Amino acid sequence: MLRNTHHGEASMSRFLSAALALSIAILPGAAIAHSKLLSSSPAANATVAKPTKLTLTFSETFMGPLSGVDLVMTGMPGMSDHPPMPIKGFKTAVAPDGKTMVVTLPRALPAGSYDLKWHIVGADQHKMEGGYSFKVK
Repeated sequence: MLRNTHHGEASMSRFLSAALALSIAILPGAAIAHSKLLSSSPAANATVAKPTKLTLTFSETFMGPLSGVDLVMTGMPGMSDHPPMPIKGFKTAVAPDGKTMVVTLPRALPAGSYDLKWHIVGADQHKMEGGYSFKVK
């Protein structure tokens, strides 16, 4: 007696096709989880005493050579019409954890208001950016 195995093969083929389609749909979600800023020093909206170093810690690793910050002094005590002044001469490095950017300033920041804009390129090669403000007393 011969058995018809064609029906079993078709069912298995449909099952494998569905499983493959499901795994393709699910896997990219893990690959495109974008990094977020978890913490920073100084923190957003904080008032701090003359820092010489800034740190930004992200949820994922990032590519140091393609990542960085722009730091602008937006206000100075006693000067109501202070024009924005970009801060230059700092060095940016990635800490050993691969998730923390360390910005070393050439000298302590003077009293004033600052805007920090950051950009990183994650290990998944997606660019993320953000920013925040803080004050130095």
